[in-house]
Amino acid sequence: MGKAWTIGAICGIPLRVHPSWLLIVGLATVLFQAQYGQLLQDRQLTAPGPGLWLLGFLTVLLLFGSVLLHELGHALVALRHGVKVRSITLYLFGGVATIEKECRSALAALQVAAAGPAVSMALALIFFLLVNISETTQPIAALVCQRLMILNLVLGIFNLMPGLPLDGGLIVKALVWHFSGSCRRGIQVAAVAGLVLAVMAIGLGLWFVLVLRVPSGLWLALLGWFGLEAASTQLQLLRLQDQLLQLRVQQAQGRRYRILNAQLDLQTVSHQLAQEPTEMGPQDWLLVYDGHRWLGRFQLDALKTLPVQCWPREMVSQRLQPREEIPSIGDSAPLWQAALALEHAPESRLLVLNGAGLPSGTIDRVDLVKAVCRGLGIRLPEPFLGQVQRLGLYPPGLQLGLVASTMADNTMADSEDTDSSFKS
Repeated sequence: MGKAWTIGAICGIPLRVHPSWLLIVGLATVLFQAQYGQLLQDRQLTAPGPGLWLLGFLTVLLLFGSVLLHELGHALVALRHGVKVRSITLYLFGGVATIEKECRSALAALQVAAAGPAVSMALALIFFLLVNISETTQPIAALVCQRLMILNLVLGIFNLMPGLPLDGGLIVKALVWHFSGSCRRGIQVAAVAGLVLAVMAIGLGLWFVLVLRVPSGLWLALLGWFGLEAASTQLQLLRLQDQLLQLRVQQAQGRRYRILNAQLDLQTVSHQLAQEPTEMGPQDWLLVYDGHRWLGRFQLDALKTLPVQCWPREMVSQRLQPREEIPSIGDSAPLWQAALALEHAPESRLLVLNGAGLPSGTIDRVDLVKAVCRGLGIRLPEPFLGQVQRLGLYPPGLQLGLVASTMADNTMADSEDTDSSFKS
C-alpha cells in the first residue's frame, strides 16, 4: 500500500493516513457539494456560496470518521482476544486495521471480522434517528445525516460480500475454519470467492461505463481491480505455503560444509584452506570429527586472533563450537520450519541432521528459494541467486520468513481450535 503518515494514536493503536486519502477527500468533496446543491434546489432551500463546499467537506470528514470507527471496531475486538493491532490506515478505498497475527480460534476470528460491519450498521441506525429528529427543524443537517446514513449502510452491506479482502470474506474464512478445523482451508475458500467477486465487479463496472454510459461504473471496476489484486496475492501466498508445507528439508538442503580431523593443527588447516577456491573454503562450515564421532564446528576466527607462531601448537579440537550450540534442524522437518528457524540463526544458515543425529547437509535462504521455485516451476538466474546469497536476504515476492511466520500462527490456531472442539 506504500508509505503512510502517522497522525496520532487511538487506544494505543497508531493511526495512519495514506497519501491516496487526500485524493479521495478532494474528489468526494466536489461530488457531495454538487449533490447538496441539487438537493437543496429541489427542496427550495438555499445555502451561502461556500456553504455547499463546507457541507461537502464536513460529509467527507464524517464519512472517514465512520470508516475509522468501522476499523476501530475490528481493532478493539482483536485486542480483546489478545491479538496486537499494528495500525489503522485510511487510504483510497477506505481503511484497514493491520493485526499482528491470526486469532487463536475460528470464533474469535469471526467476532473480529463481524465487528466492523456491525459498527457501520449501528452508525447507519444512529444517523437514521438523527434524520427523523432534525428533519423539520434542521433540514440541512437532516440532509447530511441522511447521506451519512446511506453511506454507512452501503459500507456495512458492501463489506459483508463473501470474498477476501472484504469483511464478508473474513467471515467466510472463519466459518469454514470453524466447521473444517483448518484455517488454511478457510483462507482458500474465501480467496477464491474474492477472486470471483472481483472479476464480476470489474465486468459489471466496465458494462456500466461502456454500455450504459454511467461514469461511476469506473469506480466499481477500480474496486474490483483492487479486490482482484488482493485475492490473487492471497492465492499466491497459499501456493508458497503449500510448497513450504509439502517439501522437506532434505529436498532443499545443500552441502556447504567440510570435514576436519580433530587432531590437525591450525597451521595444517590454514594450508588446506589456502589451496581451496574462495567459494569452497571460508564460506563452508568446517565440521570436526574425531574418528567416527563428530564434536562440533571449527571456529575460523582462531586463524585471525591467534598469532601465526602459535598455529603449529594449537589443535582443531581446542577451537570448537560445541555441536549443541550449532543451529540445526532435522532433515525430515517441513521446509516452513527451516524458514522460521533461519530468521533467528546468527549466520542465516542451519546444519541439517539425519535421523541418527549426524550432519547430512546445510540449508540457507538460497536453498529455500531454489526448492520453492523448483516446486512452482520457476527458474531464477544464477547471478540473481548469487546476489541473494551475498546479501542474505530473500528476493522481492518470496519473503519466505514472513510466510513461514503466518504458517506458524495458522498451525497454532488450527491446533488450538481442534483442541477446543474436542473439549466441547
